[in-house]
Amino acid sequence: MSARAARPALAAAGLGVVLVLPLVLDEGSPTLDNLIVTAAYVMAALGLNVVVGFAGLLDLGYVAFFAIGAHVTASFASPYWGIHLDFLVVLALATVAATTAGVLIGIPTLRLRGAYVGIVTLAFGEVIGQVAYNGDEIGLFGGTLTAGPNGITPIDGIDLPFLTPFGPLDLRPWYWFALALVALVLLVSVRLRDSRMGRAWIALREDEEAAAGAGVPIARTKLAAYGVGAALGGVTGAFLASYLRTVNPAQFTFSFSVFILAMVVVGGLGSIPGAVLGAIAVAELNSFVLPRLDGVPRAVGLDFDLSAVASGVFGLMLMLVMLLRPEGLVPERARGRDPTWSAARRRAPRSDGRRVADVRPTGP
Repeated sequence: MSARAARPALAAAGLGVVLVLPLVLDEGSPTLDNLIVTAAYVMAALGLNVVVGFAGLLDLGYVAFFAIGAHVTASFASPYWGIHLDFLVVLALATVAATTAGVLIGIPTLRLRGAYVGIVTLAFGEVIGQVAYNGDEIGLFGGTLTAGPNGITPIDGIDLPFLTPFGPLDLRPWYWFALALVALVLLVSVRLRDSRMGRAWIALREDEEAAAGAGVPIARTKLAAYGVGAALGGVTGAFLASYLRTVNPAQFTFSFSVFILAMVVVGGLGSIPGAVLGAIAVAELNSFVLPRLDGVPRAVGLDFDLSAVASGVFGLMLMLVMLLRPEGLVPERARGRDPTWSAARRRAPRSDGRRVADVRPTGP
């Protein structure tokens, strides 16, 4: 069997292992908890990959959409405002709120490029973080916008129709629901990448002026990228808020945006499998590898806590990836698909009757 023919079988086997894994673990296993959080990070990385990977727009404030989704969940599914809506309704509200915020933040960046886009998004992320922290001073509907530094807890768990409500002790339903969300986000990412909008994003990333000259509506294309990326960030925030049962301003710092951006860069910009692999690698490094290496520095005579320099470890990892594999762990072209040269383009006829794919370059 060739390697190409073996891929579906390997994928099916891997999917089977992932689905049945909770059955061989305890219902409250820390491994399940780690996998659930990692699945949420995968969703966040796929959302940021739309903005940074597909459209090439630097976003340093992605934590803002995570915060918006989490606070919508805390507001409409907790005793804080006395509202307890079904999770699917709350998820829809969080998606709408985050998408609206994404479009609004995209408007000031329409005339900006490069690092200036990053500065605006960074400022937006910091503004949302400060609103979450000082929201207890903002009156709204007889209460306050947020609970400030105290956070909001407890948040309702997931209660789906025809199913038993998800409890905090049995993590298996949470795991399977997280996998379902990841599968849905993957489907959305693949369909968008192969759509007309996806091709417009890639054209924008490669050369904005050439894309505009080819008829790509630049403003609408940028706003669509921000909106889709923000929607997926809002979904992640809503799910994690429900799973963790709490929302706290300490969760919405700039380091979270860098954390998710590191996943996308390590995996490979624009690569959907890369975003998944990068999210898993960085998340496991943060939650599994580094805590187990805490005692290593002291064992060799160095008196410091390794977890205190985790940001430096991630920085070193990014530097090594950029030096040794600048296209990421799973670059898009490694899958035999050049996103800037679609099959439709290769089949397009020329004025002389030949296909574009049949024309060989004559230059060096």
